[in-house]
Amino acid sequence: MKPEYKPFVDDLIDLAVREDIGDGDHTSLCCIPPTERGRMRLLCKQEGILAGVEIARMVFERLDPDTQFEELLHDGDRVAPGQVAFYVSGRLQSLLQAERIVLNIMQRMSGVATQTARYADRLEGLHTKVLDTRKTTPGMRVLDKMAVKIGGGENHRMGLFDMILLKDNHIDFAGGIRPAIEGARAYLAARGKRIPIECEVRTLEDIDEVFAAGGVDRIMLDNFTPEQTRRAVEKVAGRCETESSGGITFDTLRDYAETGVDFISVGALTHQIKSLDMSLKAC
Repeated sequence: MKPEYKPFVDDLIDLAVREDIGDGDHTSLCCIPPTERGRMRLLCKQEGILAGVEIARMVFERLDPDTQFEELLHDGDRVAPGQVAFYVSGRLQSLLQAERIVLNIMQRMSGVATQTARYADRLEGLHTKVLDTRKTTPGMRVLDKMAVKIGGGENHRMGLFDMILLKDNHIDFAGGIRPAIEGARAYLAARGKRIPIECEVRTLEDIDEVFAAGGVDRIMLDNFTPEQTRRAVEKVAGRCETESSGGITFDTLRDYAETGVDFISVGALTHQIKSLDMSLKAC
C-alpha cells in the first residue's frame, strides 16, 4: 500500500466498524463468551483476481490486535472456486464482528481487480495502459484504485487535488483552451505547486490550440474515433502523453490501443463490476 493511502484506509475501516457494529454486536455478545477463541477461513467461490487481503488483515487487527492472520494467497493471485485465501484465529466475538466488513471489502475489491485484469489482458503486447477514473463508490475510492492496480491497470488522479484536468466545462467557462491552460499555469506558479496539467480536446484543431498555449503534460482525446485517435497521436508526435476517453468499450479497447495512444481511461473498471463471491466460515 502506498503510504499516502493509509490515512484514507484507516478512516474507511473506522467508518465501516461504526456503521456495522454501532454500540455492539449484540448477536455475538449474547451467545458467545468473550474469552472463547476460534478459527475461520476465507473461501473463494468464483474464478477471478484476489484483492483486499492486506485490508482484511487491517480490519481484523483494528478489532483485535491479538488476532493471528495466516495468509495463503496474496493480492493479485488468480483464484478458483474452493481455494482458501487465508486463515484467521482469535476471539470469536472479534472474528464475527469483522466477518461482513471483510467480505464487503474483499468481494468488491476482487470484482474490480477481476474486471481490470480483463481489460489489461486485452492490451497484451501493446504499450497502452488502461486507467481508472473518479467514477468510484463515495468513500471507497482508495480501495477501488488499489484494486485496479492489483488487477494490472494504472491509476488516474486520486481526486481533484493531485492533477489539474481541464475538461470541457472548465474550458467553456474559462473562455477557451488557451485561457484555461494559462490560468492553470499561473495558479500553480502562484502557489508553488507542481502537479500535472491535462487538457481535454474535442477536435484535432484543439490540439494545435493546446500547443499554441504552451502545451500540457497530457492531452485527453474525448469521444474520438479510432481513426481520429490515430491522427491525433501523429499530430502530438510525442510532445506530451495522450489519453483516450469516452465511449470506449471492451470490444473497441484494442482498436484504440493500436493507434499508439498512451492511456485509455475506462470508468467501467470501477462502476460496472460484479463482486467476486467468497465466504468466511468457521473451521
